[in-house]
Amino acid sequence: MLKILKKFNKKICLVIGTRPSIVMFSPIIRTFKKSGLDFFVIHTGQHYSYNMDKKFFEDLNLPEPEYKLNDVKNCKFHGEQTARMLEGIEKILLKEKPKIVLVGGDANCNLAAALAARKLHIKVGHVEAGERSYDWRMPEEHNRRMIDHISDYLFATGEKAKENLIKENVQGEIFVTGNPIVDAAYQNREIAKEKSDILKQWNLKEKDYFILTTHREENVDSKENLQNIILGMKNVCGKFGKEIIFLAHPRTQKRIEQFGLTNLVNSIHNFIVKDAVGYLDFINLLSHALLVFTDSGGVQQEACIFKIPCVTLRKNTEWTETIELGANIVAGTDPEKILEAARKMLGIERNWANPFGDGKAAERIVEIVSNNL
Repeated sequence: MLKILKKFNKKICLVIGTRPSIVMFSPIIRTFKKSGLDFFVIHTGQHYSYNMDKKFFEDLNLPEPEYKLNDVKNCKFHGEQTARMLEGIEKILLKEKPKIVLVGGDANCNLAAALAARKLHIKVGHVEAGERSYDWRMPEEHNRRMIDHISDYLFATGEKAKENLIKENVQGEIFVTGNPIVDAAYQNREIAKEKSDILKQWNLKEKDYFILTTHREENVDSKENLQNIILGMKNVCGKFGKEIIFLAHPRTQKRIEQFGLTNLVNSIHNFIVKDAVGYLDFINLLSHALLVFTDSGGVQQEACIFKIPCVTLRKNTEWTETIELGANIVAGTDPEKILEAARKMLGIERNWANPFGDGKAAERIVEIVSNNL
């Protein structure tokens, strides 16, 4: 091992694997390209459908990753998936010998990459460090805590995240950089207006429709929770008479069929199920929506950035800033609570400030990484 370590160079490795991480790292990749620093990208293959993966690279004009793991999609369980990615990433790191590995968020791919780097004595940087839901049932909460405690550089989105890290006595150095998801939103909003005509294609009027996304296992792998969410949408459609565009994750569509919920979905007037779309189409849809229902942390952030009221279909959220601002409300999966949350959020003013930074997080992160090479 010591002989290997002596050969490690000043390369930087960026690890992505899910739709949120591709979006989050897009401005970081662009900034690294401009900087002239030596870097490469590993795609772990955790999201593998066209719309959840390749379409994002096309939409964002990002180069294809230098490395991609192709067999992760066959893994059914968290441990198996994480182990497969850890093994694959380790082999690539031994070949490339980077000085620093950057991961972002709380998915299994980020934990696998952080563990692989840590075991090889490679420096680890965690983008979006310090976020906490304090819900120990969530695999994302396990992942983010473990990553934070084995990282050398912790890039926090704000002071609250920094305080969480200090309280937990993490070993790494903490930097408040803002969140590069803001950079991505700002950089791509105008592009989306030019390149995406999704509203026209789907015959939607601005601020005249709702959006639904749900993908977390606590919801889509539970028949009761998934059925309650759909019943909640039925209540909302009946009360407000607006179309709900359900951008259905592939796993969610599979579970609807497995749980025998297809007839229920089809029976709801104005409830329109669509495949997940590319990023530019998505931010175009989101930025012109009247309201969004989601269990995604990234969508909660993006909705807040674009000043779209949000109803979170979980019992809690790590993005507590959105709650404090009044931009988001946690409703869980009870149909009546979902309806009440929708009623409340439709009555608010969209005048909150963006709590996630000024759109220059990527520049700060790249500068810090460069200074620590």
